[in-house]
Amino acid sequence: MTELSVRAQYLLPKQALTRLAGWAAGLQAGSLTTAVIRRFIARYRVDMSEAADPDPAAYPSFNAFFTRALRDGARPLSAAPWICPVDGAISQFGRVESGAVFQAKGHHYTATALVGGDATLARGLADGHFATLYLSPRDYHRIHMPADGRLLRMVHVPGDLFSVNPATARGIPGLFARNERVVCVFEPPAGGAPWVLVLVGATIVGSMATVWHGLVNPPRPGTLRDWHYTDQRIVLRQGEEMGRFLLGSTVVMLMPRTAVSGFNPQWAPGRAIRLGEAMATATADAPADPTSALPPSIPAPEY
Repeated sequence: MTELSVRAQYLLPKQALTRLAGWAAGLQAGSLTTAVIRRFIARYRVDMSEAADPDPAAYPSFNAFFTRALRDGARPLSAAPWICPVDGAISQFGRVESGAVFQAKGHHYTATALVGGDATLARGLADGHFATLYLSPRDYHRIHMPADGRLLRMVHVPGDLFSVNPATARGIPGLFARNERVVCVFEPPAGGAPWVLVLVGATIVGSMATVWHGLVNPPRPGTLRDWHYTDQRIVLRQGEEMGRFLLGSTVVMLMPRTAVSGFNPQWAPGRAIRLGEAMATATADAPADPTSALPPSIPAPEY
């Protein structure tokens, strides 16, 4: 993607394109839908042998295909305390430096901006760790838990809908903190400092959804929406589905300094990643989360 095409995104009617794409992806048009799915599989070389149902004709809509489940055993989980939550590629990862998150050469954004302006939440992550993970069109588009977590809060932050591919990340300042996003705040079930998993929207990403809420957007009212769950005990186990993109995008994780001692030494920007592989090691003082003490996980709703 050239610099000109990146700059052209400022002029595109991104909201309208996204609404149109969301409508089209939800259509159930029989053989036409199947033909579109087959074309997409061929164009992006999607490996349908990993799908729970490898038959393109089994999906009534493009959204159903795009959010397809994996067959059992397709993504074994590492024994690491932090695992990769998605299939995709590493955009960037590393330390949060005095509250600043590295995006690309010459570009940073603040943790406060990413989480929707909550300076108190961001302060606890100011010298922690981050990982920005890009999901391409060919990838599996469900998001899973990188660690056991008790849900504290969810925030839908309105914003732009720029593309989130690597070229745009190099060309649009503060990209991930200016696009529409869903901020999910967790804590270890045994207690400890909160960590954050952010679903970042993009051009033609019709919707984002979580297993405890269902579709978060639409609607898109243009104002920040905030849900608190501290009066409930919603706990998700490591590796369980927590949400999905209806059309692809990016996940950004923020983890406190006290929770992570370092990243997988095989990780590097641009490297392909798979759900379940080791992402990071825990510090010696990270709270233990005995699986046997966790309550039953919540059922996934119909999206």
